[in-house]
Amino acid sequence: MASEFRIALTADFFLDGNPSFPDFDLSILDRAPGLEYFPMKGRRIEIGTDQLEGANGVIIQGLKLTRQSLASPENLVAACRFGVGYDKVDVEACTDADVALMITVGAVDRPVAEATIGWMIALSHHVKAKDRLMQEGRWDDRKDFMGSELRDRTMGIIGFGRIAYELLRLLSGFGMARTLVYDPFVDEKTAKKAGVEKVELDELLKESDFISLHCPLNDSTRNLISACELALMKPTAILINTARGTIVNEDDLYDALSENRIAGAGLDCFEQEPSYEASRFSEFDNVFLAPHSIAWTHELFGDIGRFACQTMIDMANYKMPNGVINTEVFEKPSFQEKWERLVLS
Repeated sequence: MASEFRIALTADFFLDGNPSFPDFDLSILDRAPGLEYFPMKGRRIEIGTDQLEGANGVIIQGLKLTRQSLASPENLVAACRFGVGYDKVDVEACTDADVALMITVGAVDRPVAEATIGWMIALSHHVKAKDRLMQEGRWDDRKDFMGSELRDRTMGIIGFGRIAYELLRLLSGFGMARTLVYDPFVDEKTAKKAGVEKVELDELLKESDFISLHCPLNDSTRNLISACELALMKPTAILINTARGTIVNEDDLYDALSENRIAGAGLDCFEQEPSYEASRFSEFDNVFLAPHSIAWTHELFGDIGRFACQTMIDMANYKMPNGVINTEVFEKPSFQEKWERLVLS
């Protein structure tokens, strides 16, 4: 690396000048020679071109990176999303601007899978309702809340990526009967090797006792679970969404829960984020909610931080990092010329 590589951190990593997430260990960057990092000034929903001034790389928590953000990309060569979802990043704009986009692949697999199982158990054992019984002194009503175990039940997974594989691994000791998978990008051979059944969405919805969403948000998955899909579910089935809010139509889900057409839900993400009002879903004893943080752990933020920092260190040392989304950018002569100019000249 011939010159200093400067990394911008979006303002939502800081609160009153202090790190919002102490487990994000920036000392990794401190120890890397020739790197400098700085917090962006001003907290906005969309990253401004002025906030990227002087930056060669940017690590993004929850803000949008748009085509307008990248209007002056002469010295920016790398962007890393602090996580695995990148629906707030314009991937095509990154490629056009000769900016490599990375995610922290692998860092979220265990915590999301673990949290999913936690909700599966809590919902099937009526944990929330039983807690309320004790708060209200209703001991004798316990007979009305008989739970169910995970054994001999059918798991349905929508989107069979790394998180789903980890979920499958952690569930292996619970004695579930079948695992059904819906993912248009997974072939029969891959599914068979993993020990799951590849099915169409309608069959998964009809047959599954638990349905867990692990697909990205895009044009084909927006409102993937709406009234028609919810109508196919068993009245004893549970829906868990730790992916993105708009994959599930919230109005239709609310109606299904209000009419007791499904047994419950765990919701970590919502159509409107952030939200500072009490959720209408909080009225249900058979629904668990989290502000897009059910998988947040000390271990998670430590892992994501290391992965994100490593992508910047690799880019600064003229090495293609893990977790690149727009791999085609590395084939562009204009990208290569910029990258060489910034880190080799």
